[in-house]
Amino acid sequence: MNARVLPSRPYNFSAGPATIPAEVLSQAAAEMLDWKGSGMSVMEMSHRGKEFDSIHNQALADLRELLAIPSNFRILFMQGGGLAENAIVPLNLSARKPDQVMDYVLTGSWSQKSAKEARRYGEARIAASGEADGFTRIPDPASWQLSQNASYVHLCSNETIHGVECHQLPDLKALGSDAPLVIDFSSHAASRPVDWSRVGLAYGGAQKNLGLAGLTLVVVREDLLGRALPVCPSAFNYQTVAENNSMFNTPPTYAIYIAGLVFQWLKKQGGIETIEARNIAKAQLLYDFIDGSQLYLNKVAKGNRSRMNVPFFLRDEARNAAFLEGAKAAGLLQLKGHKSVGGMRASIYNAMPLAGVQALVDYMRDFEKTQA
Repeated sequence: MNARVLPSRPYNFSAGPATIPAEVLSQAAAEMLDWKGSGMSVMEMSHRGKEFDSIHNQALADLRELLAIPSNFRILFMQGGGLAENAIVPLNLSARKPDQVMDYVLTGSWSQKSAKEARRYGEARIAASGEADGFTRIPDPASWQLSQNASYVHLCSNETIHGVECHQLPDLKALGSDAPLVIDFSSHAASRPVDWSRVGLAYGGAQKNLGLAGLTLVVVREDLLGRALPVCPSAFNYQTVAENNSMFNTPPTYAIYIAGLVFQWLKKQGGIETIEARNIAKAQLLYDFIDGSQLYLNKVAKGNRSRMNVPFFLRDEARNAAFLEGAKAAGLLQLKGHKSVGGMRASIYNAMPLAGVQALVDYMRDFEKTQA
C-alpha cells in the first residue's frame, strides 16, 4: 500500500459508544476538576444544586432549539438506554383495554427486540417486516397492516446493525391510523431534522450521536402523558419524570453535562441542517466508492441506506482479518461488523469528520489494489 500520514488521533468508527467531538472531550477534560470556578467536578455536584441546575436547563434549551421541538412536547432525560425503553414505552402507552394492541414495524434486529419486549405487557402485532428481504429495505408504509385499535405504532427509524434508515417518517393519518408514531431514533438523533407533526414520542440512547452511555433521551407529546399501566415503576413513568423535570431520581448528571457540550458543539457547527448536509456528503462518499468497487459490497436498497451506519462486505471474506489488521495500523478503528451479520461496518455519526471517511475510502482503495 502507499505510505500515508496517520491521523494524530485514530478515527473511531464504533457503532456505540461512539466517537465524540474532540472539542467536547477537550472542554470536559479542562473542566474535570473544577467546573467554572465552582471548586467541583460535574461528577461531584448535587443534581439539585444551582450549578447543575444551570447545566441541565441549558442542555434542555439547546436541544429544544436544535431539534425545533414544539412547546407541547416534553424533553425527558432518563436512564436504561434504548433497550430499557422497549419496556418503558409499552408500560407508558400500551392499552388498558383488552381489545387494544401495539403495532410494530420490523426494520432490523433492534425493532425485533422492541416487539419481543412489548409482548410482556400486551399484544404486539407485526404491522410490517423487512425480514424476508434480509432487512435490506424498509417496508413501504402503504403496505403496512395497521390496527384500527392500536395504542401506538413503533418504528426504529435507523437500524445500526443492518444499516437501513427511514429518511422520511410516515404520515400515519394518511395511512388511516389515529395512533401516535413512536420512533427509536437512537442512532440518528440530531443528525437530521425531525418532523414532529408526525411523531408522538421519540427515544434514544445518547451514546451514538449525543454523548455518553448512561443517558436516554425521550421526547414525548404532552397528551401522551398519564397513560401508564398501574405496574409501571414510578421512575419510568413519563408523567412522573416530566412533573419532576427529570429529577424524580438522581439523573445521569455527567452524561447530561456531556450531552449539553455536544449540543453547544452542534450549534457552533451551524445547527442540524448543516450537520445533515455533512452527513449526506460523508455517506455519499463512502457508498459511491463501495458501489464502484469490485471487492466491497453493500446489500441495502439505495433508498433505505443509512447515513449513520454503513455495513459492507468483502466479496472474499477470507480477507476480512487482513483488512481489519491493516485498518487498525492505518488508524481506522472499530470496523468489524456486528456478530449477527458479519462483514464490516463504518458508523459515521455527527462527530466523524469528512476527513475520517476520506481516510477510510483511501485505505479501502489501497487494500483493494493489493488484492488484485
